[in-house]
Order: sequence, then structure tokens, then C-alpha cells
Amino acid sequence: MRSGAVPLGSTHVPAHGDVMKGAIFYATRYGSTGQYARWIAEATGLDAYDIDAGGASIGDFDFLVLGSPVIYHKLMFWKWVRRHLDTIVEKPVIVFTVSGVSAGEKLDGWIAESLPQDLIDRMHHVALRGRQDPRELTRYDRMMLIIGSLMNRDRQAAREELHGFDFMDKDSIGPVVALVERLKAGETAA
Repeated sequence: MRSGAVPLGSTHVPAHGDVMKGAIFYATRYGSTGQYARWIAEATGLDAYDIDAGGASIGDFDFLVLGSPVIYHKLMFWKWVRRHLDTIVEKPVIVFTVSGVSAGEKLDGWIAESLPQDLIDRMHHVALRGRQDPRELTRYDRMMLIIGSLMNRDRQAAREELHGFDFMDKDSIGPVVALVERLKAGETAA
């Protein structure tokens, strides 16, 4: 998960000034990641595709924005990524994750357990905070969060697991939008 002036892992970067075509592909369970994908699409003009609904081929685009919630310490779309890995790693990739935790070691560890290292080395990651409403959860998810909260040493996080949280923030997509605009212009990311 690099920062600095890199072409976001691309093996194909058009000449400076050429317009690159990108798209957003995302997975969502309770809607937070889908909402962020729609906000990013609205701000950038990119199309957004729910990976479960299909609608487009990742091979048709010059760069990809991939979004996933973190469910049980794993990126929800990890199997989809592995199925499409050969195509994904040929392109500049921005990954946004949505969860209750902020960027940091914990989230980095979950990403490392979910995605192949060659993708991690090539992608740019932006962590976004999500929403969890206990009333919307399946019984299984609710039960797992109750158990998790009892075992969680972080008492604030345990309360959030039990009672829910809403950290959704449209302004937090700014770093994703900035990266997309640079890629659309055929530039490398800073």
C-alpha cells in the first residue's frame, strides 16, 4: 500500500495527458460501501458496479477503483479479487475499505490476510469509516458481534459492536476522488 509518486501498480500507463477510462467495482452487505461507491461515482463521473450484479468487465477499463466492507476481519470481496487477479494487477488500482476501524495496523493486517501480496504492493488504499445498525443485521451477524464485543479488549470498540455506529462521511472520499482525477488525466498518483 504505497504512497508517493507511483503509477498505482500499473503495467499500462498511457502517455502523459491521455485520458484514462476507469470504473468502480464494489461489494456491499448492508449498504455503506455501496453508498461510498455512489458518492465516488457522483464526484468523478465513473460508473459504479456492484460485483454481485455484474454489468461490466474489469478488462474494459484502464484503471480500477475497488471497494469492500471489512466483515469478520476480512475484505468481503477477497474471492472475487482472487478470481480476477491477473487482470486487476495489470492496471492502476485504488482500493477503498469500509469498516468501523480507522486506518492503522489492525486494518492493514486484515487487508494482508485478505488480498495477495502482489496486489497489496501495487495498490493504493484508502480507509473509510462505515455504519453498522444492529437492527439491520442478520441474526448470525448480530450474534457474532455480541460474542466479539465480549472478547474485545477495546471497550469503546466493544460498545460500538453492541450498539452500532455511524461514521459515514461524504467528505472522506476526497483522497479517492483526487487519485481518480489524476489517473483520468493520465498522471501518476502522488
